[in-house]
Amino acid sequence: MAVNLVNVEAVSKVYGTRTLLDGISLGVSEGDRIGVVGRNGDGKTTLIRMIAKLEEPDSGRVTQNSGLRMGVLTQHDSLDPAATVRHEIIGDMADHEWAGNAKIRDVLTGLFGGLDLPGFGQGLDTVIGPLSGGERRRIALAQLLIADQDLLILDEPTNHLDVEGISWLAKHLQERRSALVCVTHDRWFLDQVCTRMWDVQRGDVHEYEGGYSDYVFARAERDRIAATEESKRQNLMRKELAWLRRGAPARTSKPRYRIEAANELIADVPPPRDTSELMKFANARLGKTVFDLEDVTVQAGPKTLLEHLTWHLGPGDRVGLVGVNGAGKTSLLRALAEAARTQGEVQPAKGKVIVGRTVKLAYLSQEVGELDPSLRVLEAVQRVRDRVDLGKGREMTAGQLCEQFGFTKEKQWTPVGDLSGGERRRLQILRLLMDEPNVLFLDEPTNDLDIETLTQLEDLLDGWPGSMIVISHDRFFVERTTDTVMALLGDASLRMLPRGLDEYLERRRKMIEAAAPAPAPASAGAKTSASGDSRAAKKELQKIERQLNKLSDRESGLHAQIAENSTDYDKVAKLDAELRELLSDRDDLEMRWLELAEEA
Repeated sequence: MAVNLVNVEAVSKVYGTRTLLDGISLGVSEGDRIGVVGRNGDGKTTLIRMIAKLEEPDSGRVTQNSGLRMGVLTQHDSLDPAATVRHEIIGDMADHEWAGNAKIRDVLTGLFGGLDLPGFGQGLDTVIGPLSGGERRRIALAQLLIADQDLLILDEPTNHLDVEGISWLAKHLQERRSALVCVTHDRWFLDQVCTRMWDVQRGDVHEYEGGYSDYVFARAERDRIAATEESKRQNLMRKELAWLRRGAPARTSKPRYRIEAANELIADVPPPRDTSELMKFANARLGKTVFDLEDVTVQAGPKTLLEHLTWHLGPGDRVGLVGVNGAGKTSLLRALAEAARTQGEVQPAKGKVIVGRTVKLAYLSQEVGELDPSLRVLEAVQRVRDRVDLGKGREMTAGQLCEQFGFTKEKQWTPVGDLSGGERRRLQILRLLMDEPNVLFLDEPTNDLDIETLTQLEDLLDGWPGSMIVISHDRFFVERTTDTVMALLGDASLRMLPRGLDEYLERRRKMIEAAAPAPAPASAGAKTSASGDSRAAKKELQKIERQLNKLSDRESGLHAQIAENSTDYDKVAKLDAELRELLSDRDDLEMRWLELAEEA
């Protein structure tokens, strides 16, 4: 039977006049992998902070298992700005110690792209103070993952990670033995990592078995049975379930929901997009030309990001743009936006961008634009337009669109200055759509948005007729809203990927392997011998890594036994002698590993 790690008993929490959590009782056991979802402001972060005992409940209690080893990733790190990356991640471990630790090597490579931290000027000796928030967050995450934990509590761990980093983190967490409680809006990540879901809603927490796909089905079924009046919410959940069931196969690694019941539930739900109808409408609004690029070169200062690019973005095209950080995704959008703003007068460094005469572009950048903080939400939207035409005879007022984006009638009269970062992001998207553009550039639109708002945005974009380019690290959003994936792989070219993001990750893996330093050339007579020696060294390396992992597990067990028998001095002495012998064996193995690493 799994050991209970944390108990939450009848916990309540009130902020001002708002009840965030009302008499909640939950538990976290060994082996649990729990994803926490819900609207921004409904209490997800408050719940996990109370589980971690970083915040006290107003009533009820939270109890943790004695000796619980817990690691917590919060929205704000506690790193020492005067310290180096080496000090915060590795501490005072000698180079041969950490380099011989397979877990440390895996974490550094997965989060930073290499043991020498290629994105940091001084590598491990970089001082933390001047680093960006995203870089600091990766350091805090690395610090956490290197340690041995019984329970990991992660608040938005995928923030500031690219597609490759998110893919690595999902695989790493799948292989860890520690329990997990994770708040994230990344639905692909939830499906890969979690086996239970907590849905925080209106002071309550609803529990579901399975990953995100299972949760979507169970919640849609629950809403149908309850026959609530929230028809809009039901329809959105059923539409997303239809997408999950009809979309690309194996979207989750463990789909345990009842397939027959899911299919019955969505039998009358149309596909998310009527592509042919949207293309007709897009052609009518845009004509034949949207953006034509002829032998274009895009630069950022002295650096050439793209060259000899010839590409056609046509009416109704929905493109997901992915690539490594710094490859030029945002720079490409800016170059196109500048050409559109000046009607083709401002051109890239080389080549030509032809802009269609009817193009009306809306560009959602990563920065949240400044608005008059004294304006009410509804006023800020009405300043753009009172009504919006969504195509196919659909029309919405500013108030109706506000409600669809989570701004209730009361919230519509909130001053802009009182909104959270996520709410401002929603308002920014709203104002763009109210201007009735026929071309959309969305640069990281999912930042600060909760899952419910994301599904509402996806539903709105399903019926939006026009051309669209989306830059996002959110795999689910890219697959859900676009029809084609294009990639910037860091080689100054743009490629179409028929198999989407899976193909992108495969290509990136091959590029990294190809870029790895080749072994020193051997003389003709020594080639066969060197090849055989290298294979033998690699084989022994793998064997030693397995032995080191076993020793690490045994060491943790001995430390736990010493703590349990702290008053039995004879027992402690025997355990301590065994621990010393184990550490000596580990040192010998690590030295041998370093020798073999050089040979291999």
